[in-house]
Amino acid sequence: MGDLCLPNGNGVNGRSHVGGDVQRKSCWYEEEIEENLRWCFALKSILHTGATRYQDIQLLDTKPFGKALVIDGKLQSAEIDEFIYHESLVHPALLHHSNPRSIFIMGGGEGSTAREILRHRTVEKVVMCDIDEEVVEFCKSYLAVNTEAFADPKLEVIINDARAELQSREDQFDVIIGDLADPIEGGPCYQLYTKSFYESIVKPKLNQETGIFVTQAGPAGIFSHTEVFSCIYNTLKQVFKYVVPYSAHVPSYADTWGWVMASDSPFDLTAEALDLRMNQRIRGESRYLDGATFSSSSTLSKAVRNTLENETHVYTDEAARFIYGYNCAYKHA
Repeated sequence: MGDLCLPNGNGVNGRSHVGGDVQRKSCWYEEEIEENLRWCFALKSILHTGATRYQDIQLLDTKPFGKALVIDGKLQSAEIDEFIYHESLVHPALLHHSNPRSIFIMGGGEGSTAREILRHRTVEKVVMCDIDEEVVEFCKSYLAVNTEAFADPKLEVIINDARAELQSREDQFDVIIGDLADPIEGGPCYQLYTKSFYESIVKPKLNQETGIFVTQAGPAGIFSHTEVFSCIYNTLKQVFKYVVPYSAHVPSYADTWGWVMASDSPFDLTAEALDLRMNQRIRGESRYLDGATFSSSSTLSKAVRNTLENETHVYTDEAARFIYGYNCAYKHA
């Protein structure tokens, strides 16, 4: 869990703005990402803090990463490198689909996932379902980069639990995207990573045979991939015929991050074919992803491949795995 602190060890109240040049220069954000390992960086200022019914929110202006959104003490995205995460989450699935027109986002309150989807010329409808209205309104107000996406008439924003919303809908989608918070013990999202959810709710809401599901799947580094990445991959293998794990380094996360894409249709596009579809379908230039980058991202290291090949754990309500670090902040005296 993240903490705001001064070098002398005195904690800074996260619900107060930091004033004065001296304090801004000496204020730091600290997050415990593993036992005995913390990640911290300098802040220019604390732009906003607050708490909703579901979670705590902070918007920090950081020196190395620009504006950073922190929810429940974990950094969600940073201005300087969020494009890596969101391009990786969105474009591989939409490009592998022959004609993606209808997209459902589970979570995504920040608006960046919708922004990347709406760059695709084929898309006609995007449903973004986030449980926390206050987070959505907060991001509308503070994240100017997504103002255009939130105003797009193709985007429908629904405030609801993603499970309940998908279950109640009669329509199906070409692509369903899981832009969810990490699975945490006692949190609202971990049940959306289970085999029963994928099997009984997600898959029936995909257009048969051609539908594609993709989810963020947590840390995928050489040591961290065993937390949840490998078992999310193995769980999706129990539900879909074709499953592709891939990863990318996101500097502000201090780790490699993982995604898993799944379908009952094969993922057989070459790097050249992906580039051609990008040029034909996507408005504007992508900053991170192209065909060669996706080929590289989906070629995992030997250690990670071995873990995935030998993973037997299936994610269920009773046998869940959780991300390390929530509620593990260093408490200053």
